[in-house]
Amino acid sequence: MMSIHTLFRPAATVLPLLALGLWALPAQAGTAADAARLKADLTPFGAEKAGNKDGSIPAWTGGFSGQIAGEKPGGRRGDPFKGEKPLYSVSAANMAQHADKLSDGIKALLRKYPDSYRLDVYRTHRTAMAPQWVYDNTARNATSAELQGHAIKGAYGGIPFPVPKNGLEAIWNHKLAWRGTAWEAELNQYQLTADGKVVLTTDGLIRQRMPYYLEGGSADKFDGYYWEVNLTNAGPPIRAGEMIVGRNHVDDGKSASFVYLTGQRRVRKLPNACCDTPTPASAGLMSFDEIGVFTGKTDLFDWKLVGKKELLLPYHQNRLLGVKDAELVNGRHLDPDHVRWELHRVWVVEATLAAGQRHQAPRSIYYLDEDTWVAMLADRWDAKGQLWKTLWQFNYVMPDVPGTVQQTFGFHDLLAGHGYVANVLGDKRFQHRPTKPWPTDTFTGDGLAAQGVR
Repeated sequence: MMSIHTLFRPAATVLPLLALGLWALPAQAGTAADAARLKADLTPFGAEKAGNKDGSIPAWTGGFSGQIAGEKPGGRRGDPFKGEKPLYSVSAANMAQHADKLSDGIKALLRKYPDSYRLDVYRTHRTAMAPQWVYDNTARNATSAELQGHAIKGAYGGIPFPVPKNGLEAIWNHKLAWRGTAWEAELNQYQLTADGKVVLTTDGLIRQRMPYYLEGGSADKFDGYYWEVNLTNAGPPIRAGEMIVGRNHVDDGKSASFVYLTGQRRVRKLPNACCDTPTPASAGLMSFDEIGVFTGKTDLFDWKLVGKKELLLPYHQNRLLGVKDAELVNGRHLDPDHVRWELHRVWVVEATLAAGQRHQAPRSIYYLDEDTWVAMLADRWDAKGQLWKTLWQFNYVMPDVPGTVQQTFGFHDLLAGHGYVANVLGDKRFQHRPTKPWPTDTFTGDGLAAQGVR
């Protein structure tokens, strides 16, 4: 079998590090030369400004600007690329022609569902954007952010490692990707059963805050809590009134989550709210570290920055925000008529189980979009070396954030045949609505005790 290291073109800056284990990596900030590149050949987030050789990936020219026709502030969103038609489609019949642009998991889905699954590929747009203060913080982080074991210090309010030297730095860029400061969304979540049934597991309201991105803050005043979540269930009826809150810290040992169950009428701290433990937010069908493709402890794994490649990604899904859930989620996978794919460059990061650790997926590969640093696809292998799960994430152009922001995500179990899709927004009144930052007690156990009313 061909090694993964023969499949990808390693970036010149990471070649000397490919053989290093995680524990051999010293804490070392970037250089002034790294920061200078963010105003030269790299975007303010560290992506290559230039397009590719054949022009199928254009140059980045500042991201999306302007407004989206028909979009209602604080409500439902519009599609900036309405009317565009696919350039081509990838199916089981022609996947061999596009094999070098497909992840292992997407190839497996094409083979598993040859009569129904396909990729409609559209023109590539590079819409990634952020406020200038986020760019300024990213430039500062380029010379001040450091790893301390698996935690980071000296970073605030921007991408921590825009010119990454190793896989751990790259995955922290994903965990701290720009998505706004505070927002809320109404959403549905669904189980996709192996026999094609669709089961609603969550009808909820989610509120989120990223204290790491509070404007005007600084690294020396940052308390380490970078992402906070509050999810309240309105349905299905058996789960109505359930709530879960969580606060993620740059030192994973300080992260904490609490759950309120209506039958018990009490708040409980989740004893192991991480890793491959099932999360109550998905009715136990998805693990904690599969939220947003990866949201987990990094010290279970050794992280390797394999390099860069061009890959077909699910990208710019604004169109499906106008599609009813029943049209999108209607079988063993999402209806490909409504899913947009584009060719983008990605950083490839490989995670392998560290000595003395345990996890159901001892090996994973993550594909981080170079423009946003968000993991858009990932594949996981089980203890027998079988390709087990493929994970994916959708992003949306949101000029009011501003940004190209992730929201919907899910996975397919390639062995058991079932799947899960989280944060489907098509049936809802508002879709990712920016808000003023919520108070901290919105996301704490004590605050949850005051909120639980059923």
